[in-house]
Amino acid sequence: MALTPRLEIRQGQSLVMTPQLQQAIKLLQLSNLELTSHIESELERNPLLEIDTGEADGVENDDLSPNATNDARLDEDSSQKDSSEVELNLSEEMLPTREAGNLDTEFDNVYTDEARADKAQNEEQYTKQADDSWDNVAVGATTSTREDQYGGTEALENLNSAEITLKGHITDQINYTFLNIVDKTIALHLVDMLDEGGYLNGTIDGAAERLGSSSAKILRILKQLQKLEPVGVFARNVAECLALQLAELDRLDPMMTLFVENIHLLAEHKLDELQTITGADAEDLAQMLAEIKQLNPKPGLKYGTANAQTVIPDIFVRQKKDGSWRIELNSASLPKILVNQNYYADLRKTVNDKTDIEFLTECLSNANWLVRSLEQRATTILKVATEIVKQQDGFLVYGVEYLRPLNLKTVADAVEMHESTISRVTNHKYMMTERGLFELKYFFNSSVPSADGGEGHSSEAVKARIQKLIDDEDPKKILSDDKLAGLLKEVGIDIARRTVAKYREALKLPSSINRRKQKKHLLS
Repeated sequence: MALTPRLEIRQGQSLVMTPQLQQAIKLLQLSNLELTSHIESELERNPLLEIDTGEADGVENDDLSPNATNDARLDEDSSQKDSSEVELNLSEEMLPTREAGNLDTEFDNVYTDEARADKAQNEEQYTKQADDSWDNVAVGATTSTREDQYGGTEALENLNSAEITLKGHITDQINYTFLNIVDKTIALHLVDMLDEGGYLNGTIDGAAERLGSSSAKILRILKQLQKLEPVGVFARNVAECLALQLAELDRLDPMMTLFVENIHLLAEHKLDELQTITGADAEDLAQMLAEIKQLNPKPGLKYGTANAQTVIPDIFVRQKKDGSWRIELNSASLPKILVNQNYYADLRKTVNDKTDIEFLTECLSNANWLVRSLEQRATTILKVATEIVKQQDGFLVYGVEYLRPLNLKTVADAVEMHESTISRVTNHKYMMTERGLFELKYFFNSSVPSADGGEGHSSEAVKARIQKLIDDEDPKKILSDDKLAGLLKEVGIDIARRTVAKYREALKLPSSINRRKQKKHLLS
């Protein structure tokens, strides 16, 4: 075949990423706070956009409300309800059973007696917690208050803005401690190397190389900085931090020095070896241990480091008395925008310049598209949240042990969307339930195979099982990872020992050897 230039006509389909489509995708993955900031920017740019203040003077917005209507309503009467909420009716026939010793996440016909007993036992507690949680959620408000010393209230943001940070506190001390400009520069550089706990990140040699100074001079400045408040700051490890605090208390004698230098033996519960190294008897060792417990291993944490960010729920989920679920958008957390059609009509009558007409037309098009994008965003979030509630109904009723394995594809197939869309929807979106506030991504977790070939078990549910087994283990019969794997297989969870070890480490639970030492120490 000759390679020669020629003209060809081909017909095909492709997705064109228009600016409007890019904007819709961007809005979908923004959090409430980010979306609010984006809307404020659009309001400044587009004169046809307005905030809905409840007054409809001259504003036409027939079908452009940002409150979405869920196309997949499961309740026949939902058409008469607010478009930003859905009622999901899941009968008892769809709820998971709770058989003794078995995690069955499949829907069964009836509750078991044990399930009813558990639900009745915890109903009052969960109801009280839910009422407290919902009462504390101020729709449209993101500030917390506290009683001040005069009996008034003070906004949390104001408290945070006036909070003294660790680096700010030390910098103030450096300004009147170091008079030499070179020494002060080195000291300020070392301040930037502090972590939140007050420890020095990096090495002396590395700081000396960056500053073009000698290691001896850097070390001399560091020793001066270690005398500042809080005591123990600028330490390079835990032993040095404790030693600085003991020296301030005039308790750093030779025996205590040996104790602190070998503090790692205390974490390993090797008290006999620690007693041999220090040369202390049992009484002296107990006294030194009591003194160590009074110290602060992370002195920097008592100072502020960063402003706390308020998490605003995007979805509210509550169970009604008949067992159905009420799912609604927190639309009040976002400004409602409207397109002022009358203002556009008035301007269009007075504008004659071609450039001005094009600008005005573009503003109208962008405004309409933004409102429709917000409507579509709300619709998509509500659809995904409704499907998540349907899939994880057992978790909402009974707790983490009934969290089902769930992936993006399952939800995507149910709501007839792409997996990437589901991923964007669940990014930085939060659901307020009667069990607390959860990110939507929390409900998606991997599956652990079932020993009997049935439906798999959620990894989070298996972790909860491991946590409970370890909490309830006999101090005289510590469960190894092999034993934990065997106990889990007995209740239908097919899991390997290495997977148990991985989950145990993720829960920050010590190994069986360390647990045996800890519980032996507590019993003695």
